[in-house]
Amino acid sequence: MERESMDFDVVIVGAGPSGLATACRLMQLAKEKDQELLVCVVEKGSEVGAHILSGAVFEPRALNELFPDWQEKGAPLNTKVTGDDLYLLNSESNSIKLPNISVPKTMHNDGNYIVSMGNVCRWLAEQAEELGVEIFPGFPAHEVLYNDDGSVAGIITGDMGLDVNGKEKDSFVPGMELRAKYTVFAEGCRGHLGKELISKFNLDEGVSPQHYGLGFKEIWDIDPAKHQEGLVVHTAGWPLDQGATGGGYLYHAENNQVFVGLIVDLNYSNPHLSPFDEFQRYKHHPKISQYLEGGKRVSYGARAMAKGGFNSLPKMTMPGGIIVGCDAGTINFAKIKGNHTAMKSGMLAAESIFQVIVSGDEGGKDLADYTERFKDSWLYDELYSSRNFGPAMHKFGMTLGGAYNTIDQNLFNGKLPFNLKDDTLDHDQLKLASESAVINYPKPDNKLSFDKLTSVFLSNTNHEEEQPCHLRLTDVDVPITVNLAKYAEPAQRYCPAGVYEIESTEQGDKLVINAQNCIHCKTCDIKDPSQNITWVTPEGTGGPNYPNM
Repeated sequence: MERESMDFDVVIVGAGPSGLATACRLMQLAKEKDQELLVCVVEKGSEVGAHILSGAVFEPRALNELFPDWQEKGAPLNTKVTGDDLYLLNSESNSIKLPNISVPKTMHNDGNYIVSMGNVCRWLAEQAEELGVEIFPGFPAHEVLYNDDGSVAGIITGDMGLDVNGKEKDSFVPGMELRAKYTVFAEGCRGHLGKELISKFNLDEGVSPQHYGLGFKEIWDIDPAKHQEGLVVHTAGWPLDQGATGGGYLYHAENNQVFVGLIVDLNYSNPHLSPFDEFQRYKHHPKISQYLEGGKRVSYGARAMAKGGFNSLPKMTMPGGIIVGCDAGTINFAKIKGNHTAMKSGMLAAESIFQVIVSGDEGGKDLADYTERFKDSWLYDELYSSRNFGPAMHKFGMTLGGAYNTIDQNLFNGKLPFNLKDDTLDHDQLKLASESAVINYPKPDNKLSFDKLTSVFLSNTNHEEEQPCHLRLTDVDVPITVNLAKYAEPAQRYCPAGVYEIESTEQGDKLVINAQNCIHCKTCDIKDPSQNITWVTPEGTGGPNYPNM
C-alpha cells in the first residue's frame, strides 16, 4: 500500500509521563545548543490523558529535574500528602494499623503529592508544545517500520475506515509512515510494539520474566465531613485470600474526592477468581466504606501494571530505537510508584539521543550510551535497591515477605547480599478449574459495588464497532477446546470490562468478544493461559476517555 510519509529526527510513541518527559528534555537540550530538532509524539487516545490511569501518589523527583519551576508554571500538583497510613485487613470486617517502624520506608510518602496523572500529562503536553514538539492525539502507532538492515526506522499509524473483515469502507484513510532517526517506544505497560521489539531483538535474554498486576481505580465524590485532604491509606490482606496477592489504596485528593482502588497480582492461581469482583468486595470493608458511604462514584477504570522491577528489565535499546517507562517495566513496586521512574528513563533517553544526533549521526544505531547513563543514574540505584521486593512477596508470602522487605529496606537500604528472583510466568500459574474452589461473589448493591457494564459506562469507553477486532486470537478453537475445558475460560473473569463471554448455542459453546467494551488494560494479553490473545491498537481515539484519572 502506498502511504504518505513524514520525516522527523525523533518519533515518540505514547503521550504518557515517559514519552512526554522524553520530548520535553529533547527540546530543552536543542534550545540550549541552538539546535533545530523535529520531534513528534503520537498518542492513540482521543486526547492526551484520555488513556492515562494511575493511583496516584506522585514523587516529584524527576519533575524537579525536568522543570525546576514547575510550581510557577502551574503544574497540577495541588494536594500534598499530609497523612500516611498502612492497614492489614485481616478479615472482611477487622483491620490492624501497622506502626511506621514495621512499614518499609519505600512506602512512606513525605514530600509527595496526590495527583491526577491524566492532568499531569496534559500539563506536560502543554510544556512540550511550547518547546516545539508536535503532538498527534488519535493516531495509534500500529506497526514498526524497519530499515533494510533490520534497524528501526519509525512507525506506521493505524488505518482508519476498515470493516470487520479488514476491507476498505468509503471512509478509508490509510495510516502514515512516520520515519525517524530514532524512535522512542513509551506505550505504557505491555505495549504491543514494545512486546514485538523485545522478542525480535531478544532484549529480555537472561532476565526474569516480567510480572504484572491489574490495577483498578474509581473516583468518588464524598461527604465533605468525611474528607481528609492529603490522607493516603494503603492496605494489605483481605479480600485477596484466595491464593492471590496485591493491595488496596484510598487517597484523599482535592475537591472532596477520593481515589480508591485495588491491585491484584496477575500470578494468582485460581481460575475462578475475578479481580473486578474482588475490588467490589474491597469497598465494603469498614476501613474503606466509612469514607464512601453516602458518596457518589464518578469514574472507573483499570490498567495492567508491570511490577517485575529490576530483575525483569530488558535491554532497552536496539538499532534505531529505545523502550522507556512502563513499556520497559521501570516501575518501583516497592514504592508502588512508576511515574517518576518512567519520566527519568525518558529524560535519560533524550540525553542519549540528542548526543548522537548533534554529532551528525543519521540514525539507526544502537544507543549503547543509554545503558551507561542508566547505570550512573539514581533510577538504577532506586530500582536495584528494591530488586527483591516483589520476589520476596511471591516466594515467602505477604507476612514473611513483608517482614523481609521491612528489614531489607529500613535497616539495609536494599543492600542485603541476596538476589531473589521469580522466574515463573504469571499466565503459567493457573491451576485447573476442577482443582480450584469456585468463588461465589455477592451481587452488587449499586451503592458501594457495581457490575462491569455499569462501570465501563463511567470510563467513557467507545470504539467504532465496524472495524477489525483488535483482540486477535492465534487459534479460534483454543478458548473452547482448551481454556473452557481446563480453566472454565478465565477471560470471562479476569477481564475488567466484560469483553469476553461464553455463549451456549445449539452448535455448542462459543467465545464472544465484545471488543467495543475494551478499556485497553492488556490483562487478556498477559493472563490468557494459552497465550492465544494478542492485543493490538484499534482505530485512533478508540478506548476509554478518562477525564482526570
